[in-house]
Amino acid sequence: MTPEIRQATVEDAEAAAWCHLQCWQEAYAGLAPADLLAQRTANVPQRIERWTQALSAGSVRWLAINPAEEADVRDRVAGFSISSPGRDEDSPVPLELQAIYTRQAWWGTGLGTRLLDVAVGKDPAYLWVFENNERALGFYARQGFVADGERLHDEFFDLWEIRLVRT
Repeated sequence: MTPEIRQATVEDAEAAAWCHLQCWQEAYAGLAPADLLAQRTANVPQRIERWTQALSAGSVRWLAINPAEEADVRDRVAGFSISSPGRDEDSPVPLELQAIYTRQAWWGTGLGTRLLDVAVGKDPAYLWVFENNERALGFYARQGFVADGERLHDEFFDLWEIRLVRT
């Protein structure tokens, strides 16, 4: 069964927050220090509140809904994507892919490509990705993104990021 992709509503905040934290745990295991990763993914109420605030403020976020009919709130969302006008002062293109994640069970199924398509389509866009995240780098390369030479330190996970751009 294929997940339905739809725009998130405030009512989705809890399930989306669970997906967000679990995606971090799955995607960043082995990249971020284990103790830091555990700390950064432990505050579920705070992440729910952040999703609630963003959705209440009108942020457009796309969710992939788990097709399992009785999915627990922790597994209701299989992935998500978020885009916006570029936030960097030197945005190389006007559109930024802020986030795209799928749960590990959905890796390699094409769900990430579908979430990318609803978030940015084929338009020029840029994003930041951890420089040692080989799986993500491969995905973005297949979608036409290339490094533009910009690099910054992410304090939250204590990792270096590089900027990728698709023109």
